[in-house]
Amino acid sequence: MKLGLFVPLSAPVATPDFVRALGRDAEALGFDSLWLAEHVVLFDDHASRYPYAKDGRFPASGEAGFLDPFGALGFLAGVTSHIRLGTGICLVPQRNPVYVAKEVATADWLSGGRFDFGVGVGWLAEEFGAVAAPFAERGLRCRSYLEVCKRLWCDPVSAYHDRFYTLPACRAYPKPVQTPHPPIHFGGESDAALERVATLGQGWYGFDLDPAGFAARMHHLDARLAQHGRTRREISVSVSPYLRPTHENDLAAYAAAGADQVILTVFARAADGLRRGLDKLAGGLLPAAHRL
Repeated sequence: MKLGLFVPLSAPVATPDFVRALGRDAEALGFDSLWLAEHVVLFDDHASRYPYAKDGRFPASGEAGFLDPFGALGFLAGVTSHIRLGTGICLVPQRNPVYVAKEVATADWLSGGRFDFGVGVGWLAEEFGAVAAPFAERGLRCRSYLEVCKRLWCDPVSAYHDRFYTLPACRAYPKPVQTPHPPIHFGGESDAALERVATLGQGWYGFDLDPAGFAARMHHLDARLAQHGRTRREISVSVSPYLRPTHENDLAAYAAAGADQVILTVFARAADGLRRGLDKLAGGLLPAAHRL
């Protein structure tokens, strides 16, 4: 089983030196992947309910802004050579799909085919409002925008039309290194999210799940895959415990339930603290993960 890292790159911690150290140290220690979060803006107060906290509040102040994931991943591509790099996750329905396709292709091109496209539909209605994107029907809009992206990634001359988007015949280059395109990993734990995995995904990124909760969701995903004539072998399954303490026996339980990769959360206030945190995880969990 693989072991990856979820790292919220937020201000003022995520300096160039910090991000450089993250990429080089994570790769040198043997971690398999790095995943970056996305929120283009944050709010001091919000009515939307954050799904991963009991009180519904996002666990960061409005001033703790995240780096743009694609800019940061391009930086990481330049200081690494083999660790995989992913969005965990990209909020596709609040973005222009042509720019999304270009950013994904660029990240895959510059990393030499190491990019994993983690996708989600979002939860923060206020953020959609800030970028003038409709919050309603965001699941359907996500599907539409991904089809636009696929046409831009895969076709010599790209065109697409539905009720959400019209792409006139055009050419988009460079194409991604990975063919037919970088793997799409859908985030989310709802039935609707697992349906997206079963019908469109090459991967599932489960978040904030303990081993028992993950096993229950895997059972549902297996049923959805079977209904669409697919099997678990056709997708890559990742799970993030998020803020939950994780030990060797937890890794074994995730693996037994079907995880291909466990993605651990890392927080640090400076590059030296980051290295200590990565060393601790690598010493305690990397050997166990790679045995499973």
